[in-house]
Amino acid sequence: MAANVNVALERVQAIGRDVVAALPNVLIALVVLLGFWLIARAARGLVERVWGSREGNLGRLFGRLASGGILTLGVLVGLTIVFPSVTPASLFSLLGVGGVAIGFAFRDILQNLLAGILLLLTRPFRLGDQIVVGDTEGTVEDIQVRATIIRTYDNLQVVIPNADLFTGRVTVKTAYEVRRLQYDVGIGYGDDIGTAKRVIQDTLAGLKLIRQDPAPEVLVVDLAESSVNLRVRWWIDPPRRKDALDSQDEVLQRIKEALLAHGIDLPFPTRQILWHDQTEAADGDRAAQREGWPAGKGDAPRPRWRVLAEKTGQDAE
Repeated sequence: MAANVNVALERVQAIGRDVVAALPNVLIALVVLLGFWLIARAARGLVERVWGSREGNLGRLFGRLASGGILTLGVLVGLTIVFPSVTPASLFSLLGVGGVAIGFAFRDILQNLLAGILLLLTRPFRLGDQIVVGDTEGTVEDIQVRATIIRTYDNLQVVIPNADLFTGRVTVKTAYEVRRLQYDVGIGYGDDIGTAKRVIQDTLAGLKLIRQDPAPEVLVVDLAESSVNLRVRWWIDPPRRKDALDSQDEVLQRIKEALLAHGIDLPFPTRQILWHDQTEAADGDRAAQREGWPAGKGDAPRPRWRVLAEKTGQDAE
């Protein structure tokens, strides 16, 4: 028992001597790490100033990457100072194996990180653009390394992973300075199409919320069940959501008032239902019955009940 206690005490003393001997190296490593931290901070500020004036978020991203790389190098140098037996070659080999493990463990995070870098480089959309991603539509507020922040029109914040934006379909509604809107207006079949077109075009010519170059258009697009559909197309500038709603509100109100003032009908959907008495003698006789088909001259198919009555010898009447 006493021997075991002596061995334990010797080991504790040896550890204490090693710690005391390593204290100078630890202090030197801390000083070196502090120097690398200052360099990393200065490098981050320099990169953000150089890139930030041109690329915005891309400058912050590269600044963080530069700072992280310098700090990682400082930690490696500090480890070699504290533990002289550790060589740079062994550290880099350990980082290689650990990098593969980290890559598998954080695959989704790294995928979003790479997608964020590519989005910032290619810039398919920018801060302030209004985009549509799946069921989400709103204004881009921030493009981060991992995700993009979108503010919807009803003031909700949506965080979308960058990988979804980079690999999916994105509609940028403010990519160009002007945007075309359209709406279908139905007029009655008894109304004159040329007159309706002229009334709509004259109405749109006096509106200030839409562009007159390109000029608004009115096209016949469908002969529907209860109306002749005219497609009204016009351009707006700027192409933001509020401007689109304001222009559509004024266009539709003015078109409705103008068409009704000129006696042009705006018909409701209607459906015609034809009833006939199933006990009529002409029921099923296409030569005599008028509902649904024209009367023939005798070449129409005979009603089945009449043919059956003749075969059985019964009175057809």
